[in-house]
Parts: sequence; structure tokens; C-alpha cells
Amino acid sequence: MKTPCIAACKNNGGICSGCHRTMDEILNWRHMDDAKRDSIMDRLSGTETTHNCPECGSDSHCDIAAGKTTCWCFHVEEREVTQKYDTCLCRQCLEKKMVV
Repeated sequence: MKTPCIAACKNNGGICSGCHRTMDEILNWRHMDDAKRDSIMDRLSGTETTHNCPECGSDSHCDIAAGKTTCWCFHVEEREVTQKYDTCLCRQCLEKKMVV
């Protein structure tokens, strides 16, 4: 089974500091089919993107912008974001923000 894990795991408010998956994604990884795992890995690598992160400019993915009713970021602890943006931060930038 493919995985984005790099064996640098640390739960930072619901996001792994190593692979940047949410804890829900990690816990349910073995129950997902290959298509779902591939989709998450494409989002992590920037292959599947909806916009550029407003902080770092890297490729980012928002599930709501992709037409879903919820987003992956709803499953992580609330972060302190001092500046308001029109689009979501990427997983790497969000992971670095202080948990409220």
C-alpha cells in the first residue's frame, strides 16, 4: 500500500508534521481504497490543486473550492491566523500556525 509517510510523525494539532496528512486521514488510511489514497497523495504533492496558498504561493487544495460541502481543514484543531485570506492556506503553512 502506498503512503506519503516519511517516518517523521508528530501530531501538530491534527496535522502530521512529517507527511501533512490529517489525523483522520492517517487513522483511516488502511480503510481507504487506492483511488482515495491516490487523491490525498496528489493533494499533498500539489498535483491536484484548486489554488495557490496565499502565504507561500505553493499549490494548495481546498475541498470546498473543489465542490464539496466540507474541507479537510475542518478536521484539525483551530489555528491562530492573524491575516484574513480569500482562500485556504496550504497544509504546510496551516501546520506551522499556533493552535488556539
